[in-house]
Amino acid sequence: MLDYTLFLSLVVLVSVEHASLESAALQLVNEELTHAEAIRDVETPLNLTRTNFERLDNLSNRSRYVARSCKEIMDRYDEREDGLYFLTTANGMVYQTFCDMTTDGGGWTLVASVHENSHYGGCTVGDRWSSQQGNNANLPDGDGNWSNRNTFGTAEGATSDDFKTPGYYDIVAEDMSVWHVPNNFPLEHWNLAAILRYHTSNRFLRLYGGNLFELFKRYPVRYNVGSCSNRGPAVPIVYDHGDKESTKMFYGPNPRAESEPGFITFRPINNERAAMAICSGVKPTTGCNTEHYCIGGGGYFREHNEQCGDFPSFDWDRLGLGQGWSASKEMREAAVLLFYR
Repeated sequence: MLDYTLFLSLVVLVSVEHASLESAALQLVNEELTHAEAIRDVETPLNLTRTNFERLDNLSNRSRYVARSCKEIMDRYDEREDGLYFLTTANGMVYQTFCDMTTDGGGWTLVASVHENSHYGGCTVGDRWSSQQGNNANLPDGDGNWSNRNTFGTAEGATSDDFKTPGYYDIVAEDMSVWHVPNNFPLEHWNLAAILRYHTSNRFLRLYGGNLFELFKRYPVRYNVGSCSNRGPAVPIVYDHGDKESTKMFYGPNPRAESEPGFITFRPINNERAAMAICSGVKPTTGCNTEHYCIGGGGYFREHNEQCGDFPSFDWDRLGLGQGWSASKEMREAAVLLFYR
């Protein structure tokens, strides 16, 4: 009996010692892991900082390029990366903008963005593509920024506010590209975040002076311009992301019934004889209610503030669900980015 008790005591002692060794080993492993994590936590910011400095150094080299468009930068310096670059106007003004160097061979220069700051404001401060002076009959053409040399905003903030570069009037281009990017998205995600991306391919700008500045001098964006059948050109588009069906569904059922997707249309006129600037992705077919699916315009609309703003009447039925005359929430809450090539 004594021997058996002694045997049990030895077994318990060995088990306790074994458990203690395991616990000590486990504690040592945990300490080593904690130490390794601490080292990694210290090294990671250092690596990120080092990478950022290298990246910034590469980006700063872009300021040495001399070109009037992203297409010239691509051709002269063999740059193939999307991002911010510096351009120079014919008069020597240097400015920064975004270059799309990948879509359809690249070389697209961002020249403007149209961002609706408030669907309920009705031509207030921030509506630079219509009027910041309100729905004013004494200023029927609004701020006139579609056909002047005013510039505003920053390239990096183009999805958060209106943007217009000197390239809008300085670059002589052949085609346009349009991106609809959700508001406030950072620049590095514009391409993937866009709900629609498309471009023209028939070199139509050659017929109109090479840019929108010259086009809108020929087709003014203003109030009291005549019949809605007397609009500017409607140009077919090639889709880079999206298609005709998705374009159609971004607008309300009533606009879908009187427009055709697959085009970009300039200077469309509505029933109230007010000219919008651009119908993005569509062209009017029947009816003259272009304020519900076209952007930009003058500073006076006879239906009071219901048509005033950079997105004139995208929220007409105050639903934001793509019902009635209202555009979808996705379309209302996306900036329209305009590129030249």
